[in-house]
Amino acid sequence: MRFTRTFGVLAAAMSLLSVEAAQAHSYLAQSYLAQSQRPALAGGRPQQAVPMVEPRPMVMAPDFSTIQLRADQVELLRRVLGDAYTHGFDARIFAPEQAVTQGQLIDLTLAYAKAVRSGRLPTTAFMSEWGLKPVAYDPTVELYAAIQQDRLGPWLDTLPPPYTGYQTLRGGLATYRDIAARGGWAPLVAGPDLKEGATGARVVALEARLAAEDPTIAVDAAPVFDAALTQAVQRAQKRFGLNPNGIVNKATLDALNTPVERRIDQIVANMERWRWLPQTLPAERIQVNVAAAILSVFSHDTPTLTMRAVTGRPGDETPMLSSMIHSIVLNPPWNVPSSIASKELWPKERKSPGYLRRNDFIVIPTGDGGSRLQQKAGPLAALGKLKFDFVNPYGVYLHDTPSRARFDSFSRLASHGCVRLQKPIELAKALLEGDPIWTPEKIDATLASGDTVRAKLPQQIAVFLLYWTAYVTPDGQVNFRQDPYGWDRELVQRIAAL
Repeated sequence: MRFTRTFGVLAAAMSLLSVEAAQAHSYLAQSYLAQSQRPALAGGRPQQAVPMVEPRPMVMAPDFSTIQLRADQVELLRRVLGDAYTHGFDARIFAPEQAVTQGQLIDLTLAYAKAVRSGRLPTTAFMSEWGLKPVAYDPTVELYAAIQQDRLGPWLDTLPPPYTGYQTLRGGLATYRDIAARGGWAPLVAGPDLKEGATGARVVALEARLAAEDPTIAVDAAPVFDAALTQAVQRAQKRFGLNPNGIVNKATLDALNTPVERRIDQIVANMERWRWLPQTLPAERIQVNVAAAILSVFSHDTPTLTMRAVTGRPGDETPMLSSMIHSIVLNPPWNVPSSIASKELWPKERKSPGYLRRNDFIVIPTGDGGSRLQQKAGPLAALGKLKFDFVNPYGVYLHDTPSRARFDSFSRLASHGCVRLQKPIELAKALLEGDPIWTPEKIDATLASGDTVRAKLPQQIAVFLLYWTAYVTPDGQVNFRQDPYGWDRELVQRIAAL
């Protein structure tokens, strides 16, 4: 659930055992991709904060006309600019051939440095839900110093995001561009579900299609859906975040028929979003992949707890943002956003008088002649037993829920924008660990009492709501998720329009 949103938004259940088997692979991937390539911090749990930009004193712009690049420096810059396409940029934008003079080469290098560090899309062109914005970056002084101090190469190496998730996507981009250069893959013909035992031309085509992304498949063109092909389908379904039942149903067919060009766009969009993160992530943090509906807790830059989540459905998108969780509300009431009250709850009351009372809703006067709805804490409360608060302009938060069935599903985009948690009590106890007052026993007793109490965290922890639809698992395979909000396509289009 969420409070009234400050900004506007764009317009099954499976068995628990099958979900856990399929998504253990995804949990590892979500944790792996977010780890920094830099050493993890050691020692006790340090005070964490989302990195802030300190005001800098005014500095005179360096005069590049006073320096002369050596031949090896010119060669280095031209080589780096020539490789800019490996970072997802259009090869023409930073093509070194367009730089004839030293001044043009420096200008092109500055443009590249800014793009690869903080992204090509200016924050003024961000959608309102893209609340995670890169720090403003001007590479002029750094480039001048790097040339003067003869450390141009090391400086250039620091520009891309220093995260495994970014570097592996860069390799994945090369792989999928190679697939595209070989002609991509032909779409599979629609028809009845394919499963083990099926025969015919559609089976031959399926094997060829799977082999385009899965190098472990030995293509024999046999028109029989055998056990080996079932395993290949299951691997593909895991990469797509689908139920790995080995049956080529509509969802699997749609994923397989996504063109390679679209997959490349997804990789490029995700690489751009990596540039919006700070250069160093807090070693103690919580990350939510909104698109995959998974939450991971990191301690000392190492994942220590993962769980399924339910995130916003299309139309009620969970925004991208970073903030600090400052407190936990035990047995929280739900202050219903006016939009939800008017569109969903009051119509239910009119259709079935007494609905609000039966579901523990009360009407509270607002003092200006109006009123608002609140759902009392208790077994019917939409926020469940726990709410995790952090400051943000969208009015979203993490919370428990009495509706548990959705966690057993492979499709978990169903909330009004907030993030519902599968294991909220485990998360609360982890965040309050070491607090002399809020011991595990105290937490359990307070929850059992039904009393609404706010527990201030002994130490605030960073939280990042991210949108990853393409990432690479430790086995080197690129995993894709649907673009449920259309944000990949929107980002690529906005960059292309620059």
